[in-house]
Amino acid sequence: MDGPDRARRKDPTITRVRLDIAYDGTDFAGWATQPGRRTVCGDLEDRLSTILREPIRLTVAGRTDAGVHASGQVAHFDVGAATLDTRSIAGDPANLVRRLARMLPDDVRVRAAAIAPPEFDARFSALRRHYEYRLTTAPFGAEPLRARDTATWTRPLDLSRMRAASTALLGLNDFAAFCRHREGATTIRDLQDFSWRQEDSVFIARVSADAFCWSMVRSLVGAVAAVGDGRREVDWCAGLLAERERSSRVPVAEARGLCLVGVDYPPAAELASRNATTRDVRKPGCC
Repeated sequence: MDGPDRARRKDPTITRVRLDIAYDGTDFAGWATQPGRRTVCGDLEDRLSTILREPIRLTVAGRTDAGVHASGQVAHFDVGAATLDTRSIAGDPANLVRRLARMLPDDVRVRAAAIAPPEFDARFSALRRHYEYRLTTAPFGAEPLRARDTATWTRPLDLSRMRAASTALLGLNDFAAFCRHREGATTIRDLQDFSWRQEDSVFIARVSADAFCWSMVRSLVGAVAAVGDGRREVDWCAGLLAERERSSRVPVAEARGLCLVGVDYPPAAELASRNATTRDVRKPGCC
C-alpha cells in the first residue's frame, strides 16, 4: 500500500480514523476477511460502510487467528472529510461508537474512534504488541464464565520452571522454530517480555514483542508449558532458537486462551520515522 496509501495521507480531503476494538474471537474465523466466512474485519467493514455510505477498508495492528480474542486491538481507515460531516457523524468519529454498538453483534465492539494524524498507521507505526494467555490446570477445566478465554492443560505445571524457560527466550532472536511458515516473511523478532503469574489454578502469560509471526505466541506458550509439566528440560526452549524452520516438537496451545491486550505507539512527531523503520524490515505475513 506504500504508494497509494502515502498519496491518500497527503490529501487534505482525506481523514484518517483510528479505532480501538475488542472482540471475543470464539465464533470468528480470525481477523482477516475471508469469502464465505465470518471474520472480525468483515463485520466491522460491513457496518462502517453502511454508516458512512462508502467502502471502508481497515488496516489492523495485528491479524489474529481464528478463536483468538482482543481487548486492545487497533485499526485505522481513511474516509473523505466531507463524509464525516454529512453522514450523521457531525465531523466527530467518536459518534461512530454508539452507532456501531447498535449495529454490531455482541461479540465485537469498537471502544473508541478518533481522528488520527495522517502519518498514523495501525500496523507500521506500532512499537510493540502485548498478548496475554490464560490456561488452567483445574481438574474440572475452565470456570464456566471464563471457558471461552481460558485454555486447559491436563498436567500439573511448575511456575518456576516456566519462568526460567521463558526468560531464556527474551531478546532479538530468530523464532523460526515457533512460527508457521509464510513465504518471504521474516521470523526475527524482539521478544521484550515473556512473564508468568499464577492465580489459583490459572496460569497467565504476558508476551510482548515488536511484532509476532504466525502462531508464534501460542507456540511459545505451548513450548514453555511442556517445560512446566516436566516433559522437557528448562533449557530446551532456548535450544530451539538455533533451528531455522518450524519445529514439529513444539506444541501449539489452544487459540481460545490468547488475547491481544494492547498495542504501543510512539508520539505523533515520531510516527513517520517509525513507519519508515518498520517498512524496511517487515515482509508480507508479518504483523
